[in-house]
Amino acid sequence: MKRILLAVSGLSPQVITETIYALHCQERMPDEIHILTTREGKTAINAYLLATLDGQFHRFLSDYHIPPESIAFSGRHIHVAADTIGTEYDDIAGEEENEQFLALCMEHAFRLTSEPDCEVYFSVAGGRKTMGACLTIAAQCYARPQDRIYHVLVTPEFESSREFYYPPPASRPITLKDRTTGTPYTKETRYAEVTLVPLPFFSIRDRLSASHLKQPESPSSLMLSLVREKKGELVVDLKKRKIVWKGKELDMMPARMAIYAMFAFHKKGSDCDRHNCSGCEACNLPMTEILDKNSNIAEIYQKHLAPYRDHDGMSNSGIQALTAENFNSYRNKLNREIENTFGPAAAKLIAVSSSGRRPVKYGIKLNRNRISIII
Repeated sequence: MKRILLAVSGLSPQVITETIYALHCQERMPDEIHILTTREGKTAINAYLLATLDGQFHRFLSDYHIPPESIAFSGRHIHVAADTIGTEYDDIAGEEENEQFLALCMEHAFRLTSEPDCEVYFSVAGGRKTMGACLTIAAQCYARPQDRIYHVLVTPEFESSREFYYPPPASRPITLKDRTTGTPYTKETRYAEVTLVPLPFFSIRDRLSASHLKQPESPSSLMLSLVREKKGELVVDLKKRKIVWKGKELDMMPARMAIYAMFAFHKKGSDCDRHNCSGCEACNLPMTEILDKNSNIAEIYQKHLAPYRDHDGMSNSGIQALTAENFNSYRNKLNREIENTFGPAAAKLIAVSSSGRRPVKYGIKLNRNRISIII
């Protein structure tokens, strides 16, 4: 599997070679390196790491007998934060610069984690603290199970040295400064310890919808997408002759309620083995089957909605003897009530909608598991 290092860096590019050294010691040498930095950081990397003759990155590869062609790292792998017109920032010192740097982190974290057969190492040790924080946020948004966030710890006296880039195979003396007095002294590099520290983190990637993984987005947009409203439940209350959806109630005329309840009973009683009703129309009924269920509708009406009426004295029309014409009249009126009460978006789910052609079928789209009926 391909290994990619994505690191932040400021004016001390030593952190890059220190990170590479630590990964090499753990046999996790990256195949590709990308650095997120500022204009001055880019200048420092080019001058101290990538200089053709004496760049410390090239020295590291030579010291540890690593073929240069095995690692993709050059000027084109250095990515600089810039303002909206493309002017590169010298420093990440204010709110605007920090926002743009965060966007840069999100962009490259998204891009690199979109490669299927790779693992990304996020190194947050370099640059200002806010730069490391930005890359950490990006990793928490897009990292996958195989990806890692790392910090690098270096023996303090070597960490502050401009001469120290990594412990070479053959120890050599370098000049250090006393941290208290500033007095220079010499010490062998074999005393330097470089430790790669994995940082625990939580990734929200597996909770993001496919639409949020098409392009990089801001952390606030991604987090907002996770705050989802609880799915509504449709309650068909025959006792009170009303339907309830997300806290709103609609009182219905008995005849319309009887027709609506028939569709709810039909949907709930389905023996379909599908868990999700989305896009499925198997529970929808053509007009012929709706008319065949006239006795069911009449029973609901007589038993639950108008039990004290003289049904024998009622005319053989309307709800007692349903036709295609008066069914459509009832359906149009109840759907209009539903849309007026709950809104167009809700109506798409809970109204008695039509679908298909020849024959047209009718039914409630809402998943049957979200429908309850009170008798």
